[in-house]
Order: sequence, then structure tokens, then C-alpha cells
Amino acid sequence: MGIRGTARSLFRGAEEFDLTSGSIGKPLFFLSLPIVVTNLFQTAYNLADTFWLGQYSTDALAAISFAFPMVFLLISFGMGISVAGSVLVAQFTGAGEPRKAEYAASQTVTFAAIVSVVLGVVGYFGVDTFLGLIGASDTVLPLAVSYLEVISLGLLFMFGFFVFVALMRGYGDTITPMLVMFGSVALNIVIDPFLIFGWTVVENAPLVGTVAFPELGIQGAAIATVFSRGLGLIVGLAIMFRGNRGVQIHLRDMAPDFSYLPRLVRIGLPASLEGGGRALSMNLLLVIVAFFPDTVVAAYGIGTRVFSVIFLPAIAVARGVETMTGQNMGADKPDRAASAAKLAASVLFGVLTAAGILVWFTAAPIADLFTTDPAVVGITEQFLRYVALTFGFIGITRAYTGSFRGAGKTLTAAVISVATLGVIRFPIAWVASGPLAEAGIWVAFAISNVAGAVIAFLWYRRGSWREKDLTNSQPPQEKPRIETPADGD
Repeated sequence: MGIRGTARSLFRGAEEFDLTSGSIGKPLFFLSLPIVVTNLFQTAYNLADTFWLGQYSTDALAAISFAFPMVFLLISFGMGISVAGSVLVAQFTGAGEPRKAEYAASQTVTFAAIVSVVLGVVGYFGVDTFLGLIGASDTVLPLAVSYLEVISLGLLFMFGFFVFVALMRGYGDTITPMLVMFGSVALNIVIDPFLIFGWTVVENAPLVGTVAFPELGIQGAAIATVFSRGLGLIVGLAIMFRGNRGVQIHLRDMAPDFSYLPRLVRIGLPASLEGGGRALSMNLLLVIVAFFPDTVVAAYGIGTRVFSVIFLPAIAVARGVETMTGQNMGADKPDRAASAAKLAASVLFGVLTAAGILVWFTAAPIADLFTTDPAVVGITEQFLRYVALTFGFIGITRAYTGSFRGAGKTLTAAVISVATLGVIRFPIAWVASGPLAEAGIWVAFAISNVAGAVIAFLWYRRGSWREKDLTNSQPPQEKPRIETPADGD
């Protein structure tokens, strides 16, 4: 039995269940489970870098703490297009319009490539100034810059892979992206330490001689990530062009259609603002964190990396709810979409609360996995314990904002995110970090997690997301003006 056969015995693909009829829990589970695994592989990129750079030096670990939010910011500004593509594909699939889904996917790939190149150029020339503004120290700044310059040059490959995952998910296929991600991550983990530390092999045999590769440090971690993502993108494009798994793309549909761009922008721009708001919040918090010693910066980086693992189920289920909502809105079944969101919120609250309790008791051993510096371990332990018991509220927020996005109400999801992170978390951290030192930042995380869940729940109950604008139109090959399946609030 090959890899795909093994996966088939554990997971179920889109052809084995209907997202618009029958039970809700089972298809949501089988849709979300591969996303959990895919996101786990995704996080493995960051964790591998964090682990190896933690062994390399504390300065390198602090530098990656500054670099990751900047990477997230660059990707988030372009990520809205992939969200728009996913929503369009989901709603057209639910409405039984596969040709329109293919056209939407093809245009998404084209405009995503254009945006990623522009953002990569901006990132490459702007990282030095940006990192200086948010307070990177003289020892950390050049390390973070060298990492981000490589990432910026490879942003097309990184962002392109995310688009592949999003389009396949909109169709309902979450298994294929999981398998591609596995291969990409495995490659990254293998080459990461060699590129960071370098290697030298000396043999006496005359045909072997001396083999050496230079120590690249933090830049080596960036090269490993870009290279492995690039190979993943190539595989993903081959799958979509072939079209026997998930949505298919066509060269004839990929010439930029600027009359179609407004449709992507109306749905995608708020999603970009949501992702950008999250990234900007992380960077603004770094301005506060930078007032403290590098040990606190390193602890902040470790803590946020741990959160990225803990919240994998929430992110995955939210993506599953997004797809279920999209397809059910396309099929004119908003009540079924609401039931999926409610079920997801309840389950995630219970699962993440249990995870938070576990993290509270094991905070010190978790921190010890990433660094040998006892001061960093102690601060990380404090960070994890302050936030751990509010993990369940993150699950509620993610479930409902996922349903908003699937309904095309990406502006609503963006407003909730910006309010939670920019209006609540950042001001509290700014004020509380004075009398409470770094603990004030940790308190801000906990309070904003609870507040975000309350806001998302109450807004969802208003029911404005049930409105939709799905219009029948001519097939793409007849040069239609395809109407937007769903607009933002």
C-alpha cells in the first residue's frame, strides 16, 4: 500500500461525502482532519527553524522572533486572494457550477502570482527599515534582515503553495494538499541543519576527498524553507493542471482578466486586512517586547510558536467550516451552515480548554525543548501559563469567523480580528507592561482571547451573514461577467 493508499485508510476525500446534505459532524470531521495534519506540517517549518536556531545562538532565536511576524505580514497582505479563490470555488461547487469554479481558480492563481512578486520586491527592499522601526537590537537586526531578504525573494513559491492548498480546500479536497505538504516539510527538516550549521566531510579515499558546505546560519534556514516550498508548489500546480484531484485550472483561463479582479478584491481585501491585522498586531507587540532584554524577545518567539501548534485544530476546523459554509450558501442552505459553525465552536472550546490545562502544568518542559538558556525557559513558562487557560475562547472565535468568511462576509471577520488584536490586545499590553513588566503583555493575550470570542458569538447571532448574492451566469469560455457569489458586509 502506497502513501496515498495509507492516507485513504485514515482519511476520506471529497468524493466520499456531501457537504450540503446528510450529517454535519462526520463531513466536518473528515474535511478538517487532513487540515489539522497539513497545518501541523506547516507549523513544522517554523518549529524546525526555531529548534535549530535555538541550538545555534540566542541572538539567532531572537532574530527569528522578529522575522516571523514580518513573514506573516507579507503573506497576509496577499493571502486575501487565496481566501477569495477558496470561497468562490466552494460556492460555485455547492451551486453545481464546476466550470465557473475552474475559471475562478485559474484567475486566482494568476493574480496571486502577480501580488506575491510585488510584495516580495517591497519586502526585500523594506525589511531593514521595518525591523529598525520595531526595535530590533544591533546584534539581532542584521540576522533578521538576512533571513527576511531570502524569504522575500522566494515569496512567490511560499505564497503560491498556500493558494494551491486554499483552492483544493474550497473544492472539498483536503487530503491531497496534506500529502504534498508532508513531502515539502520532510525535505525542509532534512536540509535545515546542514544549511544552518554547514558541514565538512574528510575522507582518505582519493575519489572522495574533502566535501564542504559553508555555515549559513539563519540565512540557511530561510533557504531551506523557500526551496522546499518551491518544490511543493511545482507539484501542486501539476495536480491542478491535471485536474483529476480537486479543482482544475486551465492555461486558457489564466490570462489576467481585469474585469474579474474586482470580484476577487471585494471578497479578498477584507481577508487580507484580517490577516494583515493579525500580523500587524504581532509586530506592534514586538515594539513593546523590544523594550525588554533579548531573553524576553526569545521567550515571546517560543511562546507564539507553541501557540501556533496548539491552535492547529481551531485553524483547521475554521477552514472546514469556511468550506462547508461556502458550499451550503451556494446550495442555499444557510441553516445547515449555522449548525456547522455552532458544532465547531462547541467542540473547539472543549478541546482547546483541555489542551490549555495540559500546557499550564507542562509549561516549563515545553519551553525547555526550544532553548538551553534557563532565563528564557523561565520567562516562556510564565508566558504560557498566563495564556493557557483562555485557549478555548480562541476556538469559538475561529469557528465563527471561519463561517463568516465562507459566507463571503470577510469584512466582518476582519473587523472582529482587528478589534480583538488592535483595539483590545495592543492597548492593554502597552499600558500593563509598565507596572507589570513583560507579564502585562501576557495578560493582554488572555483578556483579548476572551473578548474576541464574545464579539464573534454575538455578531454571528445577528444573522447578517445569511445574505448572499449568487447569480447564474454564462460559462467562462463565452466571455461572461461572472457575478460574485457572495459579497462582504
